[in-house]
Amino acid sequence: MTKELSGGCLCGDLRWKAHAPPHAMGLCFCADCRKASGSGFIPFMNFDASALSVTGRWTVHRLAHADGREAVRNSCIVCGGLVFGGKWGESASHTIYAGSLDDPSAFHPTIAIFTRDAPDWVVIPPGLKAFAAMPG
Repeated sequence: MTKELSGGCLCGDLRWKAHAPPHAMGLCFCADCRKASGSGFIPFMNFDASALSVTGRWTVHRLAHADGREAVRNSCIVCGGLVFGGKWGESASHTIYAGSLDDPSAFHPTIAIFTRDAPDWVVIPPGLKAFAAMPG
């Protein structure tokens, strides 16, 4: 990564900066991500928590799964824009939602996850390494 990545919500109150490159960039087609985004998938980037700084105010949305997992998503308290996933201050890594990038050309997905849940009307871009579920 030659430059610092940055982004934020629709109104600009919730901002983030990445001081190191992401471990992964991809598209998630799971039902949770589809419902949270209101779309067919969520474009995501995964970073070590130590590589990120976040400023502003956010609200935390938690969703408990039947298998014991918990999905944690964070949205701007002002505009509701979905910005990042994980428990701030507790998680070792965080998902940043690529739609929040200041420079969307910095997003270069290489994987597609939970492709088994992709709606028929979604076209998975060619060239992505596809996983039916979460890669191991």
